[in-house]
Order: sequence, then structure tokens, then C-alpha cells
Amino acid sequence: MADRQLWTLGIWIAHPGRAEELRDAWQTFATWTAANVAGCGQAYLLQDAQDRDRFISFGPWASESAAAAWRDRREFKDFVARVREICVEFQPNTLWQVGEAKGSA
Repeated sequence: MADRQLWTLGIWIAHPGRAEELRDAWQTFATWTAANVAGCGQAYLLQDAQDRDRFISFGPWASESAAAAWRDRREFKDFVARVREICVEFQPNTLWQVGEAKGSA
């Protein structure tokens, strides 16, 4: 369906004491992605307020093929290999937006 927004979402759990390393690695890679990969939108990284080792990243993509091409790049594979050393767990997801509600905040 052409009018749905595609998002990528990652769930990250850093090894204890490595949260800052994960933040830095993610920021470097997200900045590189924004400058070098067609079809990506803004990217966000959130840190869990109760579990400082848990993160969620997400961002919109112009198309499913753009997100797939990004994940096929050597730079993405190198990043994931590095992050797998920093993290206990990493769950990549590709999602279609199927609902929305806007507040006033």
C-alpha cells in the first residue's frame, strides 16, 4: 500500500557499563547514514528511563527497497557486528505504520 510509512526500529540491550559506547556508536552510524544513504529520514535513539542499558532506535524510510539497500551495505553489516559485541541483545525490525494519533504536546 503506497500511502503507508515504513519505519525501521531497533531494540538494543547494552552489556552493563557499555551504554555510553552504544550511544556513541549509534550516533556515529546514524550521522553517516543520514549523509550517505538515500531514502532515510530522521533517526532517533531513546534510552529507557528505568533500564539505562535498554535503547530503542527508529526512523522513517522512503521505501522498503531503500531500507533493504541500507541493510545490505557493508557499513551496516560492520556496524551490526560491532554492536553485537557491545550488546547483550539487538533486535532489528521493519514496520509499516498503520495508525496515528496526534496530541497537542
